[in-house]
Amino acid sequence: MHWRDGEQIRQTLEAVFNDILTTRMRDMPLLNPALAVRALGFDRYNADWPGVLITPWFMNVLLFPGAESGWITQVPGSKFEQIFPYGSFEFTVADEAQLGRYAQCSLFSPMFQFADQAAALAAAESALQALLTGPAPSAISRRDLLRGNLGSR
Repeated sequence: MHWRDGEQIRQTLEAVFNDILTTRMRDMPLLNPALAVRALGFDRYNADWPGVLITPWFMNVLLFPGAESGWITQVPGSKFEQIFPYGSFEFTVADEAQLGRYAQCSLFSPMFQFADQAAALAAAESALQALLTGPAPSAISRRDLLRGNLGSR
């Protein structure tokens, strides 16, 4: 599937996973009733479209492929490492009829540790920001500054 922009991905994801919620996941005991389906991010990053999907049963980082994605030919169920500023993460390739090929990396499952949608959104936003910007640099102590130790630790 060829994606135009992040808005198209977010809208499609929310529609598909709301349908999954009301059909395949209906009455499943692992659903957190305080949560709703919500997609965040999915702005172009290198060859892919990364974002976070919140559902009442999981929160995952998802990747949708761009035309130059190296993993698009991998079969569903296969795994690969993807490097982001925060580090390297293992993704599993998946395929959903209305979405096509995508990859996922689990953050939380099940979702009972979230009291409400606001808490899940805060966690998703923090995870996505950290993934794409990397860890904060450690502060340089006064002692290291005076000794000229300005390199990484």
